[in-house]
Formats: sequence, C-alpha cells, structure tokens
Amino acid sequence: MQKTFLRQALVALSLLGVAVPLSIPSAQAQTYSAALQSKTNAAFQQWLQNDLWSQAQQRGISRSVFDQSLSGVQLNWKLPDLVPPGTKPQTPKQQTQSEFGSPGNYFRKGTVDSVVSNGKAKLNAHKSLLAKIERDFGVPAGIVVAVWGRESAFGTVKIPYNGFEVLATKAFMATRKDMFRAELLAALEIVQKGYMDSAHLKSSWAGALGQPQFMPTSYLKHAVDYDGDGRRDIWNSVPDTLASIAAYLQHFGWQKGRDWGFEVNVPQNVSCSLEGPDQGKTFKDWTALGITRVNGKAFPAQEMAQESFLLMPAGRHGPAFIVTPNFYVLKNYNMSDLYALFIGHVSDRMSYGAGGFQQGWGDVGGLYRSDVAAMQKRLQKQGYDVGKPDGLAGFKTRRSIGIWQAKNGQPATCFPDKALVKAIR
Repeated sequence: MQKTFLRQALVALSLLGVAVPLSIPSAQAQTYSAALQSKTNAAFQQWLQNDLWSQAQQRGISRSVFDQSLSGVQLNWKLPDLVPPGTKPQTPKQQTQSEFGSPGNYFRKGTVDSVVSNGKAKLNAHKSLLAKIERDFGVPAGIVVAVWGRESAFGTVKIPYNGFEVLATKAFMATRKDMFRAELLAALEIVQKGYMDSAHLKSSWAGALGQPQFMPTSYLKHAVDYDGDGRRDIWNSVPDTLASIAAYLQHFGWQKGRDWGFEVNVPQNVSCSLEGPDQGKTFKDWTALGITRVNGKAFPAQEMAQESFLLMPAGRHGPAFIVTPNFYVLKNYNMSDLYALFIGHVSDRMSYGAGGFQQGWGDVGGLYRSDVAAMQKRLQKQGYDVGKPDGLAGFKTRRSIGIWQAKNGQPATCFPDKALVKAIR
C-alpha cells in the first residue's frame, strides 16, 4: 500500500493503546504567502471543474456524485509535501538530518506489551467472527488482529480528515500528484458504486481510509461487505474491517496453513549476506547449514521441503529469522521488514503465548540518514546493489555491507555503524 513514512510514525504512537489523532506534524508544514495561496486556490477550482471532471466523467462518475463529493472542498495548506504551481519542492533539513536508529526502537517493550494485551482481548471478543474469516480467507485470526492494532489501534485512532479534501489537495500539488489523482478518482468511484457515501469518506492526512488504512485504489480491490448491510464500511464496521484486512492478505498470496517465520540461531560460519527474498532455500537446506530455532524445537515437518528466506533486520546486531513467503505478503501491506516482523511477532504472542525475542537488539544507530545514504552511494559506485540510496538499511544494503566487509578482511555484521561509514570510501 502507498503510505508515507510520517504517517507510519504517527500510527506507531497509537500502538500504546491510546487514541492518537493522525494529525499533521507541524515540522512538515510549509508557509506560503497569502498571494500565492489565493492564486493557487483559484487555479485549483478551475482544475476541479475542467481537468478532473473530464477524467471523472470518463471513469463513469456522474455529475451529481462529483458535485456532492467535491462541493466546498478547498486546498488544505497544512498538508506536507506540497508543491504549488510555479514553485519547487522544499526539502526540510530534518529529512536529511533525521536519525538512523536501531531497529530495536520499533519493538519497545511497553508498545509491544500493550498491543499484545489489547489484541488478546480483541481475539476473545471477536472469536467466532475471526474463525469465520479464517475459514473464508485462510488468514489466521492473530495476523488479522495484529494488522488491525498496528494500523488504527483496533479502531480507536481518530481518522479526522475529509478524504476528498486531502486527496484533491495532493492530486493538485503534491510531490506525487499523479498517484494521488488516481486515488482521488478511485475515491469518487467508491461513492459512485454506493460502497460508502462521500460524507463518511474520512482519511488520515496521507489519504488512507478507515481502520485498515487502505488507499482508495486498495479499497476498491480489497474492501469487503462482511456484515451484509450493503456497504463496505471499514470506518465503523468491525466485520467489514477485519474481513477486508484478510481479503487484502489473501489477494497478495497468503499461503493457508503456513507460518510467517521463526526466530533462529545463525552460526558465525553462515554469512549474513545470504539474507533476502531472492536467496531462498528450503528449511532442510537451512538446517543443513546449522541454523536452528532459538526455542530448541525442530522446524515443522511440513515446512522442511518448502522455500524460506533468511531475515536479519539488524545484521549480526539483533535477532535472526527464517521466514516463509507469508512474511513478504505482510510486507505488501507496508513495505518495511520491521512492519512485517512486528505483525508476525505480535500475532505469535497473542495467539500462542510466545515470549519476546530471545536475541536482543544491539546498541546500533546514532547515525544520520544522510550518512547512511552517502555510504550507500559509495557502495553503488563500487558495483554493489544497495537498492535505493535513501538512508535506510534494507536487505540489499545490509547484505552488500556484509559482502564488502568480507572482501576487506572484516567480520561481516551486515549493518551500518560509524566506523563502517568512514571506512567505505
């Protein structure tokens, strides 16, 4: 799904069990002159009635739905990432100098414990509903509830914005306005098809809808009317919300009957550079390399011939996992290894009473993202595939670091640190 990093950070605050509005961070808002705002507002209204209406009409949107949905909609100048016509994108200093921290920050004990506790209560309260959803979609109840908790604190987070205002503003003058134009047209289609009326189409400030935080295009593909009232109400209906999450994961290939993954011990003679979804091995092969589960149990017999993948989100500085393709289905919900790991970990703790990670997260971080990005660019120049040099250590960056370290006679840690940033030149 298309979500911004900042929205993810705000939702993370809600995991403490407190309803936190998905408000706009003040540090991201830009100040524009009254003259520029007045000129742009007039151009926006012309754009709505000319360009957008023409595209909406081609999509089968009626004039009445168009007018009803967009009547009174004004530009929201408080939204981040805006580029008014005739101006250039502004890059706040915070974006370049933001901290690159330890992955362990994503799994603070108080946060995880709160989500697990509340999630167990939800599993019990909606036991029969979740059992039916699991039969229909093949996705375990714990996974569905963990996503629900992660996205909207089980529906307690306030979703305050007029979705059409947010989407129209971003479609007219955001850094990714073409993408948001498609989302705005999809929102109009939602109303046109009678799935939800325009007055109730509330979103986050990033344009994500309802408790599952679907963008409108995802809503059209995955939202489900599971309570049979004729509406796909992911704002107020628990059955619709939970079934829609399950439908999303089913669509992206959730394999019924398989787990998401297992925490493991990785011997020192097994390179951390073997990580990644493009370097799969069977569980039997990983076992032959000496990789074992941290709890001492054998891998499930039915998994031994199945493909799986090494995941080391902090390199040698944190826990390691052998994950199944279901892990990468979770990652489709939000393109982050840590997000998918959070969902799987919380689900295990809610559903099976599993404990915390047995391997601790190391004391890593303390860098700026700009430092990491510069290191990534230097690795790229040397022929390493680091993915996008964005200052975040994804699996391609991690394993490239490990390969560089091994080639240069250093122990492979597969994770950036201050010494490494200085050494890679």
